[in-house]
Amino acid sequence: MDKLQSTADSIVAEFATYEEYLDSQISQKDLYYLEDENLARQLVELGYRGGELKREEFEQRKRNAENIKSKKNSSSLPKVLASEGKEFEDSPFLQALAEREELCRSGRLACIIFIRDKNKKGQEISGYIDYAHRLKTENFELYFKRKKRLLPKPTDLSFYNWETQTPSSTPTANFQVIATNTEGLLFKNKRDRKSINVDPKAEPGDNSKRVEIKTDEYIQVVIYDHMTRRKT
Repeated sequence: MDKLQSTADSIVAEFATYEEYLDSQISQKDLYYLEDENLARQLVELGYRGGELKREEFEQRKRNAENIKSKKNSSSLPKVLASEGKEFEDSPFLQALAEREELCRSGRLACIIFIRDKNKKGQEISGYIDYAHRLKTENFELYFKRKKRLLPKPTDLSFYNWETQTPSSTPTANFQVIATNTEGLLFKNKRDRKSINVDPKAEPGDNSKRVEIKTDEYIQVVIYDHMTRRKT
């Protein structure tokens, strides 16, 4: 019994939604013969293709886990935001980050920051940064105090060094990185499974907005705001 509960808890922790769990049970061979992703999901849910955890149990366990996580997050959130008490009238970029800090820390907003500029070696670099991930893993007070300058890194969602022509991409707890031939680079939010299209000529996607930041601090800055809504 304990082993079954442990397996169920592991499944709930690994997958953001029940549909994502169903997809993990479907093989390429299943899709080849069935030719219908929804039908393949239904077979898994009915128990014909794996599916050891039913939807009701998954969703109940997910709610319990989210409640526990929410309580932990509320207690671990900094009492004072990194941007609090600081003035950014001469920095449109830092002002934009400050306005989004609390929403990103609480998970109500997901932000991807595109930055194009030069590194300390004078090399042009660009990349897409998961703001919430950086907030969680770095001391952002150093950025807001201007002791450090925010730049993309190889460990961010996407990074490119234009001189060395070195690309890299790294998924985070919030986003999956998807490169397609038709739509180019997409970032799929793991919370609501909505994709953000960063092509400036295309619409960014459902619940998403593209905001160009006019600033002299960088060559180019664009922020993609995504209001997260959990898929039901």
